[in-house]
Amino acid sequence: MASALAVLNKVIVNCTRCPRLVAYREQIGREKRRAYRDHEYWARPVPGFGDPQARVLVLGLAPGAHGSNRTGRPFTGDASGKFMYPILFKMGFASQPNAEHRGDGLRLIDCYITAAVRCAPPENKPMLSELANCAPYLDRELALLNRVKVVVALGRIGFDSYLKYLRRKHLLERTTEYKFAHAARYAMPDGVVLLASYHPSNQNTATGKLTAAMFEAVFREARSIARG
Repeated sequence: MASALAVLNKVIVNCTRCPRLVAYREQIGREKRRAYRDHEYWARPVPGFGDPQARVLVLGLAPGAHGSNRTGRPFTGDASGKFMYPILFKMGFASQPNAEHRGDGLRLIDCYITAAVRCAPPENKPMLSELANCAPYLDRELALLNRVKVVVALGRIGFDSYLKYLRRKHLLERTTEYKFAHAARYAMPDGVVLLASYHPSNQNTATGKLTAAMFEAVFREARSIARG
């Protein structure tokens, strides 16, 4: 399974399906943020990361322009990661509370992190066509992550992307009865539990829309379901 995920991740990293995203991610990699002007940006699609035997899948939106698009690993080197990884560590899903770069030794335990879109989109707003272009990668990834019991969807786009995945698999006929709300919980037809959370973006955490206690409660529930 690990080798199959590695093969898939190579395909993802070399993807050029979305011209707008290719242009944007590479532009950001050239122009850089002043604080990172000495860094070599990844500036490619960001593959999933974590434990191939994971029972908990975290499904986010897309790489941050100066976070994952710089470091090449989900939620690494940005404010969202600084908020999320200490909680994953506290809940036993991460080997350490910090995520700075791909070589920092971080391991995920019983957890795998991926995204609806693998390239940083302008203004964090992917187009529907870009979400559709990335959907086959999510399908292939979930087929390999066959021990997943809980999906934690971060934000409405992650939530909707998982529902669309279930529709593509003919496990759902319609999605209208599944409403996104923080801490919402749904038992899905395939036996997986879908948990929803506000996205740990700086916009949500700095304003208090998402607090550490709120986020921790979602992952405590995920841990209970996965290990129960």
